[in-house]
Amino acid sequence: MAKYVKPTVETKFHIDFSWWQQKGQNLRAFLRGHACEACQELVDEVEGRTFDWVSPDTGEVFQIDWLWHLIREQCKDDPEFLSSRIPLTSAIFRAFMVTDNAPLSPLEIRQMIGTTKSAEMILKTIGSRITYKGIKPVEISG
Repeated sequence: MAKYVKPTVETKFHIDFSWWQQKGQNLRAFLRGHACEACQELVDEVEGRTFDWVSPDTGEVFQIDWLWHLIREQCKDDPEFLSSRIPLTSAIFRAFMVTDNAPLSPLEIRQMIGTTKSAEMILKTIGSRITYKGIKPVEISG
């Protein structure tokens, strides 16, 4: 069992796709809510389609929905996608989508989403022992 280390504003986080599988959560349904208006029209075209995604950290292969790819490629250009007017939790999740789930610290997330919320507030949102939508600290081997 991994030892819990309290994250800081410099700790890197990512979306752990295995969390979605382990919790029996429907990532596709969650992603639909993040699709911009233009992508909403294309959602049915990618219905049920997946592709293999390899975790750069663990080498594990996960089935990723094409909807993730569609949103990542199309919605990221919509000025409202990372707007400071959307809920903080949505903006955090979308920041990981835009970067194709590259590890980000609360400091980097804050800069990316252009929020007036502090990095400490972002850390409180995603850095507790309770996992929000699969967003977890990146595990460092060693």
